[in-house]
Amino acid sequence: MTPVDKAPAERAVRPANQRGVARLAAVQALYQMDVGGAPLTEVVAEFENFRLGKEVDGDQYRDADAAFFRDIMAGVVREQRNLDPAIHTSLSADWPLSRIDVTLRAILRCGTYELVGRRDVPARVVITEYVDVARAFFGIGDEIKLVNAVLDTAARRLRPDEFPGEAPDRQGQRNG
Repeated sequence: MTPVDKAPAERAVRPANQRGVARLAAVQALYQMDVGGAPLTEVVAEFENFRLGKEVDGDQYRDADAAFFRDIMAGVVREQRNLDPAIHTSLSADWPLSRIDVTLRAILRCGTYELVGRRDVPARVVITEYVDVARAFFGIGDEIKLVNAVLDTAARRLRPDEFPGEAPDRQGQRNG
């Protein structure tokens, strides 16, 4: 069963741990870079100095694993030319990455980076964590299903050893 398959009543809302906060912040920072065109070092410094664990406009931001945040940010920027094709091949043929909402694109890039660059984090954990991040931005709906399906398909292709006997085809259908 993948994370989205659970009924809404079975999904407990739980506060994010420091890595979860780092993932959420990385998505926000990548969004900011994409929309505003700010450079990586500037955006990372802003988040570390003024957002992570700080009060912003009356809201208290939770503490984040700053090293994990920096790794995700640097990894996505460094590997984007490799990440985007991996995401694209996990999407349906009639829905290219360029048509994906900026926030969803940031979520998919972060999740795919973790699948490629953070083998210390199990693939199923990566999927669950980014489904939770998507839920934080979009509530319930098709966006959450899309994140789950794309990251699940990418994970099965990028880390087949974690899914023995469950190789996906392009649309995420299980073979075997």
